[in-house]
Amino acid sequence: MSVPVRQIRARYSAATVTVYQAYPPQIALPAVAAGRFVAPFKRDRMTWIKPSFLWMMYRCGWATKPGQERVLSIDITREGFEWALTRACLSHYDRDVHGDRATWSRLLKTSPVRVQWDPERSLRLSALPYRSLQVGLSGEAVDRYVDDWIVAVADITPTVERVRDLLRRGDEQAAAAQLPVEHAYPLPDRIAVGLHTSPDVAADEDPERQQ
Repeated sequence: MSVPVRQIRARYSAATVTVYQAYPPQIALPAVAAGRFVAPFKRDRMTWIKPSFLWMMYRCGWATKPGQERVLSIDITREGFEWALTRACLSHYDRDVHGDRATWSRLLKTSPVRVQWDPERSLRLSALPYRSLQVGLSGEAVDRYVDDWIVAVADITPTVERVRDLLRRGDEQAAAAQLPVEHAYPLPDRIAVGLHTSPDVAADEDPERQQ
């Protein structure tokens, strides 16, 4: 079965969705201990959250890039996640969504959330022919993320290192078995249109919300 070009895939439950971030130990370890981001985490900078585990691995180089040595798995409320997506602006102009560049430019300047669709990654971190959503939070969105949305923060660096070592040994099957299971995340139409998602996943297909 083909994967829609623009589709959010994530690990989620009825109440939460998992996103990933990577930081140096001095930010990551206090966050794990507190269950939320605390100093020296800076709220005045845009913070990017990623629902795709493999895209996070591409970004941090399996936890080898400087400043991204600790990978965090963060469970946030689905209500908060969708609040962000409702208020998001695409980081690039799309005439099918914005109509004209002036409208897009105004939205980009005033929105507390920025999103972009980047090529999803394979286990070997090669670009795939479909996209993964990255969500950038700033201003009010960062405050809500830190203060209201976060349910749990876990350091998954040992798992990342284990998968990295398995890949180095050429054992892709064992490496793949360590990956989190991600499913298409259904969005209400009002959100999906603004994100320019592929029209393949409807909100009423969400089994978690029908429980």
